[in-house]
Amino acid sequence: MRKRDLAILLCAVALAAVGAGAVFSGSALKTGSWGLSFRQEGAPPIGNAGADQLRQYDAVYIGDTSRKVLYLTFDAGYENGCTAQILDALKKHQAPAAFFLVGNYIEKNPDLVRRMVEEGHTVGNHTMHHYDMSKIGDRDTFARELQGLEELFRQTTGQELPRYYRPPQGIYSEDNLKLAQELGYRTVFWSLAYVDWNNDAQPTPEAAFAKLLPRTHNGAVVLLHSTSKTNAQILDELLTRWEAQGYAFGSLEELFQ
Repeated sequence: MRKRDLAILLCAVALAAVGAGAVFSGSALKTGSWGLSFRQEGAPPIGNAGADQLRQYDAVYIGDTSRKVLYLTFDAGYENGCTAQILDALKKHQAPAAFFLVGNYIEKNPDLVRRMVEEGHTVGNHTMHHYDMSKIGDRDTFARELQGLEELFRQTTGQELPRYYRPPQGIYSEDNLKLAQELGYRTVFWSLAYVDWNNDAQPTPEAAFAKLLPRTHNGAVVLLHSTSKTNAQILDELLTRWEAQGYAFGSLEELFQ
């Protein structure tokens, strides 16, 4: 299978059927894919797990819903020629963002990674190989997936990788959240996303706005894919529209305050 096709498949799993996957049963967290249920336009969605329940593992999917602040995050399994334009739009709006990267991305695009850091963005840990981490029960194997990316980032930038983790494919388990927490990581899910990952069927700008704008809500953690040509095309206007609605943009550090 081609890398691009594999990436499409993995991203499709990450945003699988709304509401499917893991649910909390008492204090126990079952393995599953992160999912959202939007009940009302402009209102925060309901996640597979509640914000308070996730917090015990230093995990979040949404920020303070009393504040008009958005948290921009981008997942990148590979470079598709879109990231420079995305960075240009973020710089124009002075909007901080987090880029969750895999090992292959850092190895092949060191200049873009250094630019992310130089322009004040956060690089997060999406693991070395984008495996389904819920199938890894061994602590040392789990740690190697995160620590390998830490070392690669250190070699590329001369800096330490910020300890923010996004589970590949959005698949998680209680054990994995605990392991990430033990390694000093905070896990970042999301509360706003749309189908933007399929490069063979990119949405039109109009379709993208129609999906994102009605579901925008206070404290939203926005997941976009930096491989999307549509995202690169619309980001400047999207940020402009959000600003016109009174939204500001926050960093992951602010999200966890």
